[in-house]
Amino acid sequence: MEGWSCLVTGGGGFLGQRIIRLLVEEKDLQEIRVLDKVFRPEVREEFSKLQSKIKLTLLEGDILDEQCLKGACQGISAVIHTASIIDVRDAVPRETIMNVNVKGTQLLLEACVQASVPVFIHTSSIEVAGPNSYREIIQDGHEEEHHESAWSSPYPYSKKLAEKAVLGANGWALKNGGALYTCALRPMYIYGEGSPFLSAYMHRALKNNGILTNHCRFSRVNPVYVGNVAWAHILALRALRDPKKVPNIQGQFYYISDDTPHQSYDDLNYTLSKEWGFCLDSRMSLPISLQYWLAFLLEIVSFLLSPIYKYNPGFNRHLLTLSNSVFTFSYKKAQRDLGYKPLYTWEEAKQKTKEWIGFLVKQYKETLKTKIH
Repeated sequence: MEGWSCLVTGGGGFLGQRIIRLLVEEKDLQEIRVLDKVFRPEVREEFSKLQSKIKLTLLEGDILDEQCLKGACQGISAVIHTASIIDVRDAVPRETIMNVNVKGTQLLLEACVQASVPVFIHTSSIEVAGPNSYREIIQDGHEEEHHESAWSSPYPYSKKLAEKAVLGANGWALKNGGALYTCALRPMYIYGEGSPFLSAYMHRALKNNGILTNHCRFSRVNPVYVGNVAWAHILALRALRDPKKVPNIQGQFYYISDDTPHQSYDDLNYTLSKEWGFCLDSRMSLPISLQYWLAFLLEIVSFLLSPIYKYNPGFNRHLLTLSNSVFTFSYKKAQRDLGYKPLYTWEEAKQKTKEWIGFLVKQYKETLKTKIH
């Protein structure tokens, strides 16, 4: 097979970095282009270590900049699109999320057509499927069932529209006369070393004497390790580049989970951190139904104040539902079509994440000592 090249958008992020670490090992790959708005110094340092293996080009630019996308896609064989704004607390303006997640995806698809890029893999989200109600129970869901988010909240809504755009673009005619092949991956909640959500959660607990908040005790989910999500992207990339596999995969979406035990988000956080002295808050909490109506009232207050004041309660019905639903999905379709099998076991994923949390604890304690002295 001839030499080929790949563009990874959002490549400086939590998932993007892990995809690139695996991507450098791919056969006949000559260049990886990494597009992100900004690269932190530690990310640049990590990528510099990979330069000995492959040509790695870092591009700082905006997903809404058409000229930037045109240059990034020129001469590229495949695109892995992970760039997006993740926000479940309504902290980011709706327009910003819709622009980046939806318009940015549409502009990137158009750039692929103009540059004749034949393969496009989109990182979607489990939130495209829901959950729509904390009372609804979905266990071992699969792609043949019709699950679709009904939320108007900007993050799930924007990811739903972006995925529809990507799958709808499958079969588009490219400028060189070829065809564009697309697919989308819907990972569960992603955990692992470098997780910005897990990092923020642990830092809040450290400031609270090691007590972990216990707001998700009624959830039952199947989180997925970041290394396994990255691996699924590599397998999807191989499949869409294989003429024999393309007919079954083009225009499809896949749930990506692994063998992490089904559990609540709170139990996952506790399991990963208890070794370092963390414990769950044992205090009683309000019934979910009461919390739901409280969230609704806060949303009304936020709406009424919006003309004169930006009030963000940091707590809404969407987040409450997301955090307290029974919502698990199977990866059997990805196993069948992509040959997906988790690269890391639960024990391996757990150990790696535990060690990273231990590093965060050590870092926090050293920072405290510095402030005292």
